[in-house]
Amino acid sequence: MKPDEILLTPDMLYNWDFKMDTRGYRPQEVDKVLDMVISDYQTYASRIREKDEQIESMTREILDLKHKLRNAKANMDIVKNSNREVTNVDLLRRISQLEKIIYGKDVTDDE
Repeated sequence: MKPDEILLTPDMLYNWDFKMDTRGYRPQEVDKVLDMVISDYQTYASRIREKDEQIESMTREILDLKHKLRNAKANMDIVKNSNREVTNVDLLRRISQLEKIIYGKDVTDDE
């Protein structure tokens, strides 16, 4: 028997026929069935805990993905709404400004 194996089904429990002694049901048989029921409950509880942990993990992942999707959509909207196209002149101006920042002076002064 595997540790995660379910021993009893609802029908098995419903249709279980305990043998009778002179004083009632046989205690050993009742104890055996109760031990199987306890084992099944422990297995179910373990499976439920595992599923709860999986659900919690997946919920966190979904929230993270929703956040990333929201950021990506916002970035797409920014790009879509910017009608300005970058030209070579714009790139040269940016390079010039970076050179001024890096060297601390106007590069054209040296020429």
